[in-house]
Amino acid sequence: CCCMNDCFFAQCFKQSVMKKSHEARQKLLRLGIFRKVTVVIDTSRGEGALPNGLEVTFEVTELRRFTGSYNTTVGNNEGSMVLGLKMPNVLGRAERLGFQFSYGTKETSYGVSFFKPQPGNFERSVTLNAFKVMGQFPWSSLRESDRGVSAELTFPVWRTSQSLKYEAVWRELSCLAGTASFAVREESGHSLKSSLSHAMVVDSRNSSILPQSGGLLQIHQVRDVTVGILKELSICDKVLSASLWGGLLLPVGDSHTSIADRFYLGGPTSVRGFSMYSMGPQSEGDYLGGEAYWAGGLHLFTPLPFTRRRGGFMDLFRTHLFLNAGNLCNLNYGEGPASHLQRLAECVRWSYGLGLVLRLGNIARLELNYCIPMGVQSGDRICDGVQFGAGIRFL
Repeated sequence: CCCMNDCFFAQCFKQSVMKKSHEARQKLLRLGIFRKVTVVIDTSRGEGALPNGLEVTFEVTELRRFTGSYNTTVGNNEGSMVLGLKMPNVLGRAERLGFQFSYGTKETSYGVSFFKPQPGNFERSVTLNAFKVMGQFPWSSLRESDRGVSAELTFPVWRTSQSLKYEAVWRELSCLAGTASFAVREESGHSLKSSLSHAMVVDSRNSSILPQSGGLLQIHQVRDVTVGILKELSICDKVLSASLWGGLLLPVGDSHTSIADRFYLGGPTSVRGFSMYSMGPQSEGDYLGGEAYWAGGLHLFTPLPFTRRRGGFMDLFRTHLFLNAGNLCNLNYGEGPASHLQRLAECVRWSYGLGLVLRLGNIARLELNYCIPMGVQSGDRICDGVQFGAGIRFL
């Protein structure tokens, strides 16, 4: 009986060591300074070795002093080519100095960043950035150029990931076309923006692209508040997904909100069946965005019909049934919350349809849907019929 107990405790001890070693290996890899981390577990030998002792050895291969990367990204129905140069472990404590250049269909940017984790607690970190971003927004006949700096503190709290960020930006707005509306021309010119924001994320999804289980909660606060909620329920290879977005932008004092800060809604990644960001307040065909919005979606994803085999190429595809709704408007801040809610509940746009979804690994998701828009208001641009979407974050 004593021998059996010794064997049982020895086995439990080995399993505990293997689990802790695996956790330590994952932490080392998350530092971003090692190309390879190998764990070797052997029985303890030599002078002073215990009868059931184990020796754990971590063999690591560091990254080069300079590393370069080239990749493409997809987001919000646009694609970008990204070139990067990094100096990992630049000061010997997992710091990282990086330069990135991104050229996209609607936005081009470049910047330099410095990442510094807290010694002994690498879940806490500070990131400093200096950047320039140039974007074109044809739905508003607007061109924007931002030059700025930012400082961000990231830290965990219980099961959440929290961040505090300060950003100072010199912003230049100009008209994209000579036919831009007077409302857009009024917004043109130089301005300085200083903002302090807080973000909280709780993410238990098993995939960020096409999850089958879990949930996502995001709360982002500047002076505006943005909330996103996503929940999936999987039953027999069928996934029922529900999502809710919302945002409120409050001006400071007597100042008015900027067209570059307002919310935009519509398109294949939000309320399907409407053209990209082509809902809500507009002037002479230029969409000006809104100070408050909400959007909700209900989706059913199923495997392709008549496919019995699992684990192959066809697993990247799903059929898609959806129902989307939302609204976008400006608010009269002299009115109370009840009036604000009533305004958001009026003239709701909604759509439904079906289509095909393709998951491109952990890079992006493609959708080809047949959409039927409803609740269309005067000035809205619709996409009645087939609509293609590409991105990472979908309603």
